[in-house]
Amino acid sequence: MEELLIFFQEEEAIGVVEILLILVVLIALVVIFKEQLVSLVNSLLEKITSQSNDI
Repeated sequence: MEELLIFFQEEEAIGVVEILLILVVLIALVVIFKEQLVSLVNSLLEKITSQSNDI
């Protein structure tokens, strides 16, 4: 019974490590592509503003 409990505790730790790795990769992608993301968001907001003015 104790071995099963230890196994599940180890599995949870692996899940936490996986989540942390995914977060690190996402943050790295945001840092690398920051300029492109900012320009994309700005262009989308400009289109939304210009199209809302037409209505």
